[in-house]
Amino acid sequence: MTPNRDCPPCLEPPPALLLEGIAQFNRGEFFEQHETLETLWRAERREVRRLYQGILQIGVAFHHLGRLNHHGTVSMLRRGSTHLRRFPPVCQGVNVAALLAAADRALTEVERLGPEGLGGFDWRLAPRVELVGRRE
Repeated sequence: MTPNRDCPPCLEPPPALLLEGIAQFNRGEFFEQHETLETLWRAERREVRRLYQGILQIGVAFHHLGRLNHHGTVSMLRRGSTHLRRFPPVCQGVNVAALLAAADRALTEVERLGPEGLGGFDWRLAPRVELVGRRE
């Protein structure tokens, strides 16, 4: 997908709720970011709603990880990444490419650890949502 032809909303500035949800995500407030981004996702009717849903689901994966729920972690990392792969490398200021790469690294480690080893997850592998051209 290219931003100017397939996703004009990607050229728009990030909405306030997206910025709030990203700040919560980056602070590790994964339940709260879910609530914030779900509000945005439900209100948006254009395809860019999948961007919000993808970020939300990756955050939910880490909520599951904190509860040592292997299946939930793997499922949400995969689903969230599937939504994000529809978008160009940067959309509404979100570095989608970096988030996908970090989510893929985390998924690889979660799968390597397996259900019994989740307590050993290195939380430094948890992704952050980077904003391009903006200060957080």
